[in-house]
Amino acid sequence: MKILLIGATGTIGSAIDRELSPRHEVVRIGRSSGDFQVDISNSASIRQLFEKTGRFDALVCAAGNVNFVPLAEMSEKDFTLGLQDKLMGQVNLLLIGREFANDGASFTFTSGVINREPILTGSSAALVNAALDGFVKAAAIELPRGLRVNSVSPTVLTEAMGKYAAYFRGFKSVAAADVALAYAKSVEGLHTGQTYQVG
Repeated sequence: MKILLIGATGTIGSAIDRELSPRHEVVRIGRSSGDFQVDISNSASIRQLFEKTGRFDALVCAAGNVNFVPLAEMSEKDFTLGLQDKLMGQVNLLLIGREFANDGASFTFTSGVINREPILTGSSAALVNAALDGFVKAAAIELPRGLRVNSVSPTVLTEAMGKYAAYFRGFKSVAAADVALAYAKSVEGLHTGQTYQVG
């Protein structure tokens, strides 16, 4: 399969690459690195990416930004990054990408644990994650040509605990390699409309 991997150099993206590249052709995509570049918050940039990469069998997005700000300090503007980048960025990858997807192709997006297990400063992330998982569930029943869409919702990564442990007290972390297995299940399996919770 030809797999477009967005966020390929991140902690999760690198683990996905290691999991899938022995069996498939992985096209590595980043904001400023990789085989191709894309700004997922910009629909024109997304379309330009697909025009360069051409037809594909699977798309995996392990990218997306949100602001972490205490609710007492949040304004409408603080939600904009998450809504335009992590949420609509991934939604637009499907809306535009379906034109370039081969029959039976899959889309796999990334949400996260924070909408199920809230943390301080996590209101924007919770909103975006819940919306993305809801979109996946609903979009799956309308996709034509055997196209599939799923999301992966990991808890905090073991590799990130050095930076984020203070926000995730009591959480059991999960290794990026284990998270990557959920992406492999989505890409290489048959499910659609699912959110794979990891950890």
